Amino acid sequence: MIVPVKPPAVGKSRLLPGGPAFARAIALDTIAAVVACPVVERVLVVTADAAFRPPGAEIVAERALAGIDAAVRLADSRTTGPRAALLGDLPALRPADLADALALAAQHARAFVADRDGTGTTLVTAGAGIELLTAFGPGSAARHRALGLTPLVLPPGSTVPDDVDTAEQLAAAGSLGLGPNTAALVA
Repeated sequence: MIVPVKPPAVGKSRLLPGGPAFARAIALDTIAAVVACPVVERVLVVTADAAFRPPGAEIVAERALAGIDAAVRLADSRTTGPRAALLGDLPALRPADLADALALAAQHARAFVADRDGTGTTLVTAGAGIELLTAFGPGSAARHRALGLTPLVLPPGSTVPDDVDTAEQLAAAGSLGLGPNTAALVA
């Protein structure tokens, strides 16, 4: 699993005052859920933040901020077999929900999960020997469809689509149960 993480000074600036602290907390909670997912064998975190060292993950140092897709490609060059890229901004992510999404994705050569709004993307997958194609950013769900990725329909209540970019999305994620780092800042 590849998790690109922007440096805290760059990430979540739209969220709330103290954006860098929220960015770090949200990323830590997302990565902890990925590490705890029973079907994820390896977690590669791509970041330019030299001080960011989440437990259970391998760091892939990003020398220049070239965007999420470039970060994913950097880590993808170090992987084999089925791959997945998950955004690092899902503070309510439950490991079992991620496992279910990955099992569903395994039925397709390439797949993606749209965010809760249906316009962005939180997860992109590719089977073994198949190029991992990503087009993250605003409007990415439409771009992933255009690239031929299969949109996954997850059960109601799945936390995989629940990325957080705004205070409203943070409140919605809070109703699902935030990870401990994010919950401590919200409290």
